[in-house]
This record gives sequence, structure tokens and C-alpha cells, in this order.
Amino acid sequence: MKKPLYGLMILLIIFQTACSKGTESNNVEEGPDENFNETGMPIVNEPITIKMFAGMGAKTQSNWDDILIWNTYEDMTNVHIDWEQVPQEGVDEKRNLALAGGNLPDAFYAANMPTLDIFKYGQQGLFLELNDLIDQYAPNVKKLMEENPEIRKAITFPDGKIYSLPVILDPEFTSVRTHPLPWFNQEVLNKVGMDIPESTDEFYQYLKAVQKETPNMTPFGGRDMNGMIGWLKGSFGVGTTGRDFIDKDPETGDIRFYPITDGYREMLGYLNKLYSEKLIEQNIYTIELANFLANGKDGKYASTAFYAPVELFGEEAGEQYVGGLPLKGPDGEQKFAQVANPVGHIGKFVLTNENPNPAATIRWVDYFYSDEGSRLFYMGVEGETYEVTDDGDYKYVDKITQSEDGISKDEQITNYLAWLGIGAPGILKEKYFDGSEAADQALEAAAKMEPYLIEEAWPPFTYTDEEAKKLAALSADIEKYVNEMQDKFIVGEESFGKWDTFVKNIEKMGLEEYMEIQKTAYERYQNN
Repeated sequence: MKKPLYGLMILLIIFQTACSKGTESNNVEEGPDENFNETGMPIVNEPITIKMFAGMGAKTQSNWDDILIWNTYEDMTNVHIDWEQVPQEGVDEKRNLALAGGNLPDAFYAANMPTLDIFKYGQQGLFLELNDLIDQYAPNVKKLMEENPEIRKAITFPDGKIYSLPVILDPEFTSVRTHPLPWFNQEVLNKVGMDIPESTDEFYQYLKAVQKETPNMTPFGGRDMNGMIGWLKGSFGVGTTGRDFIDKDPETGDIRFYPITDGYREMLGYLNKLYSEKLIEQNIYTIELANFLANGKDGKYASTAFYAPVELFGEEAGEQYVGGLPLKGPDGEQKFAQVANPVGHIGKFVLTNENPNPAATIRWVDYFYSDEGSRLFYMGVEGETYEVTDDGDYKYVDKITQSEDGISKDEQITNYLAWLGIGAPGILKEKYFDGSEAADQALEAAAKMEPYLIEEAWPPFTYTDEEAKKLAALSADIEKYVNEMQDKFIVGEESFGKWDTFVKNIEKMGLEEYMEIQKTAYERYQNN
């Protein structure tokens, strides 16, 4: 009789030990040990190591174990990061394997954790709740949320908890929140005797004039149709909150599915007119980025909707372009609707229950939500990677921008810094950012848009498990169908005589339930 009792006692001890370990890793109230400093640097007195799963951007080539940004920050904090760098194309698969297999890192960094996974694993306890950690040890995140309550609303889940941190776009950095923008070739405007178009009718007239007077040029060219559609939504009264598919009815204030509205149909009809008359590049749906950029460099586009031409087409061709305006539509609407919420992807930083140092880790990432942290992350070290001009501007030093070894600027940046192409957790500020959106040309173009920006820009909403599962199934059908039909209407493969059928098909796919979920999520977002 004793052997079974002995075995049972062993099992109980193992079970209690496991539970105790799990409780310790999730219990913030116990607090960090004496090695931890609540304020100032270093974060810890004696060095610690944190294991991080990091999603890499397409342009990230460097080994993060030995680059300036992380070496400098380790010296400041006494926190060593054991990086698991995962290429962009493998992030989803490896992230899912880690979650399913229980082989978790201490934190996920720039791994674009899906909203559904954040909530699912947060409720299961695999991801730590951050509310108390933020309140106690993340003063920079806390300050940003106090200054801009929209941030807290965007990252709070239906249970009232925060499980992840986002990338934040400085609300004052209009350029990065509005790109891509419309551009016009000033030499062509002069040749056809026109000013920058201010209405959809004037834009059509400009394109026709280009087609007639400069037949060697493409009236409008783009990387895809998204840039032009984003530009035109506000002209037709749709996309009034910066989101795809859902917005707020300007007359009633109700949330609506705008691809079935009259305004959306009018926009597609206008685009179909441009495309059918060959005023839009005919291979716009299939053109490769390299070909598009080469065409821009060769001066083939009379207008486009993209990022700063001087940065992407080269200085000689790019400096010919000037920023456009939102176009006044057929009903007098003149808004720019393609505006991003300051809160970008909310799944940029997650702490797991394997993390033995949650307070130190949250302090580690919180620094990048400060002005000093943003400067370090995007510019590096003064005298080493950047200098401050007499005008107070922050500029990379010549060894980065004009390498004697023929290395491109982007390659040189990745040899020292980690921001290129990853959308890192932290705050992105105009004065420390050297991407195309911060070029003088881009800033001037964005300034033109400011008087016409929509009043509010919604972030993606958060959903309960049940809502998310239902919405995922509904979205797979409804949104895919809308995107496919949008293209068919524009290129003329589908007749507008079948618009009513298009609407009925969407309704049959479960639009009513889709909108009930979105309305509930929107109301919850408002009340967060």
C-alpha cells in the first residue's frame, strides 16, 4: 500500500513545484530582486541575459549580437540580449511553432504578434499582463497614454488588460501617417498649362492633356492601385476614419461597411473611366517594384501616388515632382482619408511567462518610447553615426550616407542600427527619422494635406476569442470578394450593371453578423 502513496506524493510535489514556478513568473506583485533599479541607468547592477525572438525586416542584414545600437544599450543597461533573429519570410511559422511547442523566449520583439494570438495566449497566461508593469516600471509608455488616451484604447483588450506594446507614430509626424501621397511632374504641368489639379474633373483633364500632348509619358503610374485609391477615398466620402472596409457614415455617425455605398461605387466608376481610357498605367496590377522605380527614374510618369520621388526616383528625376492635393469630388467632398492612427501594429512587444525578469524587460523596452530612446534607436550615437547641424537637425555622418566603399546608405544603416524595415516597439519621431517620409519633399507634400485630413483615424479594434474566430471566417469571404470585385470593376472585367448582385452577394456572405461584431468592438474601443 505504501508504494502508491509514495508515488502520489511525488506527483503532488512535482505538480506544486510546476504551479509555483508558473505563479512566480506571472506574479508582478512579488516585485523584482535587489539587483534591479526602478529608475535611472543601469537597469540592473549585475548583468542579466534576456532571450528575445526578433522578426527581421527584408532589409535587415546585420548580426544583432554585435552592432552599435545594441552594444551601446547593453553598456547603458547591463542587460544582454540573446537574439534569435528570424527572417521576415519565416516569422509566422517560427512564431507559431514556439507558441505551440512551449519553447518560448522571454520576449517577442518586432514579431508582429497577431491580435487574436495576443488575447488568446494572454488569457491562457503564456503572455504576461502588462497593466501593473507599465504603471510601475514604464514611465514613458504611461506618459504617452496619458497624453494621448487613444493609445491606451487601442492596446486594451476586451478583458481590460494590456498584453502587448505597439509601435507608435508621433501624432505630429503627419508625413509618416499619410504616405503614400500624390505627386505631379511640374515640368509637365507647365507644358500643358495647368496648375495642380484640385478636383476629380481637373485631374481627369490633366491626364487627358498629358495623353494628347506628351504621348511618350504615362499620365498616371503607380506601384499598385492602392496609392490612388487611398488618395481618392476622401473625394467620394468613403474611408472616413482611415480604415479599410468600415468607417463612419458622415450623415448619421453610424459605423458602416462602405464598399456597398453609393460613394464607393462612384469612386470605382471614376477609376474605371481613367483605366479604360488608358490614363492609368495598364500593367499597374502586375508591375514589379524595380520596373516602377526604373520608369520613375526615366521620367515616364506625369503623376503618381507613392513616397518621396527625390528619394526613390533619384534626385534628377525626383526633384521635378511636387505634392498634390486632395481632390474635390462630385459632391464637393475634399478630404484626405488615408491617414494612419498613431498606434501602429499593437503586437510589437510581448513578454512571456518564461521571463524571469519582467520588470527589467519592461524597463528595457520602455526607454525606446522616450525622446532619448527614439534618438538612440533611429540615429545612434552622436559623433559615431550622426551629428547635429547648426540648425539643430539630426543627420547621419558621411560614412553612412556617402560610403567610400560603395556601400548603400541602407546597408550602412543596418551595420550600425536596427530600425530599418522592422517597425520596432517604441515611438517614431520626425526629427530622428531618416526614411523617405522625412525628406524635405515629403514633409512639404504632407503639410499641404494637413488642412484636409479626416477628423479621426481608427486603429484596428480588439476582439474576444469568439468574435475573432467568427470575424476571421466572415472576413475571409467578404473582404476577399470585395478586393477581387474592386479590381474587376476598375479594369472593366465586371459591369456596373451587376452592382446590385455584388451587394446581395456580400449580404449573403454574412455581412449583418460581420457588422454586429465590428459595432460591438467599436463601442468597446470607445469605452476603453
